[in-house]
Amino acid sequence: MDIVAGIDLGGTDTKFGLVNKKGDLLAYHSIPTDPNIGYQPFFELLGREIEQLMLSIGDGYHLAGVSVGAPSGNQKNGTIDSASNLKWPEKLPIADILNSIFGLPVSVSNDANAAALGEMYYGLGKGVKDLICITLGTGLGCGIISNGSLITGSNGHAGEMGHVIAVENGRQCTCGRLGCLETYVSATGMVRSVLETDPDILQRSLLGNLNRKSLTSKKITSAAMEGDELALEVFDATAKVLGKTLANSVALLNPNLIILTGGLARAGKYLLEPTKRYVNHYLLDMYKGSVEIKTSEMNNKKTAILGAAAFMWLKLENVSQTTFQ
Repeated sequence: MDIVAGIDLGGTDTKFGLVNKKGDLLAYHSIPTDPNIGYQPFFELLGREIEQLMLSIGDGYHLAGVSVGAPSGNQKNGTIDSASNLKWPEKLPIADILNSIFGLPVSVSNDANAAALGEMYYGLGKGVKDLICITLGTGLGCGIISNGSLITGSNGHAGEMGHVIAVENGRQCTCGRLGCLETYVSATGMVRSVLETDPDILQRSLLGNLNRKSLTSKKITSAAMEGDELALEVFDATAKVLGKTLANSVALLNPNLIILTGGLARAGKYLLEPTKRYVNHYLLDMYKGSVEIKTSEMNNKKTAILGAAAFMWLKLENVSQTTFQ
C-alpha cells in the first residue's frame, strides 16, 4: 500500500506521521524543532525518525512521497521564506533538502494552508467551499479556502493573518514590526499578556506564583477553568483582538465557516465563546448570521499532518494543488 509522510514543522515541535490515501494516520511521532543545530543535521535527524516510523508499521507499505507544512512554506518554490520563528536561512530550499534525503517526490506548503486543507478533506470543512482556518500555536497561521480553492497569492504567501497589524505601535514581533496579531493572539501572546499585568493584580492570581519560564498557555487555561479572574480577563482580551480581525476578514472574504485549530484552540469555550461574541459585535450587519465559528474536532496532532499529506496525494495524482472543487 502506498503511503505518504506528512510533516508539520512548527516553531516549537515538528510533528510527523504516515498517512494513507483515505486519510488514516497509521503512525505518529514528534521531535523538538531545534534550529540551533543547523537545518541540515535537523532534517537528517527527521529523515531517520521517519525511517524508524516506517519500520514500526511493518511490511506491506511503500513510502511514495514526503510533504511538509511549515511557517512561511512556499509551495510554488519549495522553500521556507523568512520564517520569523525559525533561525534558518531566509530562503531555505526545503524541497531540495528532503528530496536529497529521501529520493522521493516532495511537496511544500504553508503550515496553516495544510491545516485548512486537512479540515477541508477530513474535518469540519467537508463540503464547505468558503472557509478560514486559524491555527493558534506558538504564532498564528491562517489558511483560506474560497469557492473551493486554496488562496495562495502571487508568490505563495497569502493568508499571513498573524502579521496583520492588530494594535498600532503595539508589541514587538519576531518579524521586526510592531503590533502583529500573533503577538496578542497565540500561546506566546497570552503569556505576554499575563506578564504585562500589574504586579499587584498578578500576585492575587493563581498565575502569580509562576515564573516567566514556567508560565504557559496551558496553565493560563487551567487557571481559567478554576475561575481565576486574571486568566479569564486575558482570554477575553485575546478574543477581542481576534474577533475584530476576524470580523474584518469576513468583510473581505465572506466565508460561511471559521475554524480555530492548534494548541491554543484546545482551550475550548474560554476562547471560542468570547471570540464569537466579539466577532458578532464588530461584524457588518449584512454578514451577521452568515458565518459559523467552530473549534476543530480533529485531534490536534492530525490536522496539519493530514493536510500536508493531502497536498502530496494531489501531487501524485497530477491534480492542481490549489483547486479542490
